[in-house]
Amino acid sequence: MSLADLPDPTLAPGARHPRETLALVGQFRAEADFLDAFNTERLHHGWLLSGPRGVGKATMAWRIARFLLTRPEGDDSGLFGAPEAPTSLDPDPAHPALSRILAGSEPGIFTLKRGANATESALSQEIRVDEVRKLKSFLHLSSTEGGRRVVIVDAADELNVQAANALLKLLEEPPARVTFLLIAHQPARLLPTIRSRCRELRLGTLEPDEMAAALAAADEDGTPPNLDTHALAALSGGSVGAAIRLINLEGMTRYANLIKLMATLPRLDRIGALQLAEACAGKANEPRYDLILGLIELFLARTARAGVAGPPEPQAAPGEAELLARLSPNEQAAMKWAELHQKLGARARHGRAVNLDPAALVMDIVLEISDAAS
Repeated sequence: MSLADLPDPTLAPGARHPRETLALVGQFRAEADFLDAFNTERLHHGWLLSGPRGVGKATMAWRIARFLLTRPEGDDSGLFGAPEAPTSLDPDPAHPALSRILAGSEPGIFTLKRGANATESALSQEIRVDEVRKLKSFLHLSSTEGGRRVVIVDAADELNVQAANALLKLLEEPPARVTFLLIAHQPARLLPTIRSRCRELRLGTLEPDEMAAALAAADEDGTPPNLDTHALAALSGGSVGAAIRLINLEGMTRYANLIKLMATLPRLDRIGALQLAEACAGKANEPRYDLILGLIELFLARTARAGVAGPPEPQAAPGEAELLARLSPNEQAAMKWAELHQKLGARARHGRAVNLDPAALVMDIVLEISDAAS
């Protein structure tokens, strides 16, 4: 495999590249916080964009990058005085950098991300120190051109130890006119010293009414017609990235089928369970396998929550609220389902790590859920 054939680790399947997603839905607070820092000349050199996976952190990073690289610098007020303070992160549409950014050819932006592994045969599972060395070269070469520069780290919690320490040195002695935007799905995994040198922008999950607009902005194929965005928001946890994955893999239909299967508990439909398990077998079905394991974990989590907070509203599939009320009617039942959720989640992760037979693993998990329901 050549380096050009490697997939882009920052790009969600079925979604536009975040540099092409001009609108960001539902993150007004984070945008306002950054604008306040910019307008009061308290722009920090390092920003940590945190929040659940898929809520728009990469879109925010590119939105900030477009904004910074299309704004006048310093006392660039010309004959008409200082420009008015911006009220949004919308870029200057007439600035020549905007077309370069959208084309992926802007020399003032560097994306630090996972590259090839040591043998250059596949994508690395972590950001290696070799990629940080490329960043150092970028900062050295681009400094001769002057102007603002933006470094997007996507994602910072994928840095290995050597790469994290190398990035830390840059954050400790930041080059002039450089803004670092670190995307982190799990900030606790970062070095405390990296976190301490960044100002945090926290992005939250989306409300159901915001989901349709966010999908329209991020999904290159457009939002499917007749999509129940309330159910999708519930199932995706308010994450646009998770919602796009559910749409692409028919996750809504598969979760509805899972609810139908679980509705046969405690007398499990063995044939239906076997069909579910066999649908995960084979190399070609790996994406479906991962999805089904995730949906089962989600079902268990929602079942446990129902015993404490009541049936979900909105429900993520027809009949879900009635089923969860029956399986988890009180806090005692909720505790048992929570313990099972933790146990089976660990089993699923272990099974994936040691390459257990997918069909056997799924069937084993379903049978244990059946035993718990009995």
